[in-house]
Amino acid sequence: MEATKQQQELSNLIDDKLAELNLPQEPSLLYDPVRYTLSLAGKRVRPYLTLVGCGVCGGDIEEAIPAALSIELLHNFTLLHDDIMDRAHTRRGEPSVYKKWDSNTAILSGDAMYAKAFKQLQYYGREADYSKQTYSLILDLFLDSAERVCEGQAYDLMFEKDYDVSIDQYLQMIEGKTAALISGAFAMGGAVARADEKWIRELQFIGRKVGIAFQIQDDLLDAVADPKKFGKKKGGDIVEGKKTYLTLLALQRSEEQTNRKLVKLLTSTENSEEEIAEVISIFESLDVFSDTKNAIKYHYQEAIDHLDTFDNSQYKKGITEFLNRLISRKY
Repeated sequence: MEATKQQQELSNLIDDKLAELNLPQEPSLLYDPVRYTLSLAGKRVRPYLTLVGCGVCGGDIEEAIPAALSIELLHNFTLLHDDIMDRAHTRRGEPSVYKKWDSNTAILSGDAMYAKAFKQLQYYGREADYSKQTYSLILDLFLDSAERVCEGQAYDLMFEKDYDVSIDQYLQMIEGKTAALISGAFAMGGAVARADEKWIRELQFIGRKVGIAFQIQDDLLDAVADPKKFGKKKGGDIVEGKKTYLTLLALQRSEEQTNRKLVKLLTSTENSEEEIAEVISIFESLDVFSDTKNAIKYHYQEAIDHLDTFDNSQYKKGITEFLNRLISRKY
């Protein structure tokens, strides 16, 4: 996805601040993978939302930088552990830490990033002029996001061998696995701006809707996107038999014979290109792609509608442009 001008500027700011973290040199086995992970060209969506979440509530985005860094470190911590669970060999088009080093190293380096994320938040309790109530709220939003990501991952594991998962159960899973961190990132920006509870709740709602749409869109792109741009193998979710929006929609609306065939393909150990193509063909025959696109648009539109309740500002304009880019992203 091509970034908006505002997003690019703020993402560059985050990159600069990440580079200034002054990570220790030793033990190298712990910190080299952290440096490697943070050097990979990510979208920086979550820290961007923290900064503009602060800005749209009338706050000084400079004050939101520690919160933005904490949420990006937390996000990367989850990615390292996610790659271990998925046995993923690539991340953002490069070898994953799990592949480049090993699973034990990925666990330790992820844990180190989690600790560093917490340290960033100490700024609001020690150095900045924040009340105990506001500091507590910032911590609560961060911890709630982390907890809900774990819950979402747990549902993902539970659903691996279950082919009777409903769309509602899937939404519950991604509200934790993906949307919680985006929602929390956005709301933390509002908390840093000392916004009223009403506006923080609005930011949470917008972030949740963006997160849901973003994950459904990722499910779609896994099946249709250019692997070189998307940074993942085409049909990777199909190979792993994951419960994606597309898969569940197809299982829900297919007749018994097609349903059995689809389950067989999703549980196959061959993982051939022909089998992936066959699953995609089933998706096409059941109008799964078009209905998935409609679901993505619905959730994004709900986010945009709630964003309209905020006063006009350069940050509101930037967020609107950002959401419009997300809606049409191809990778």
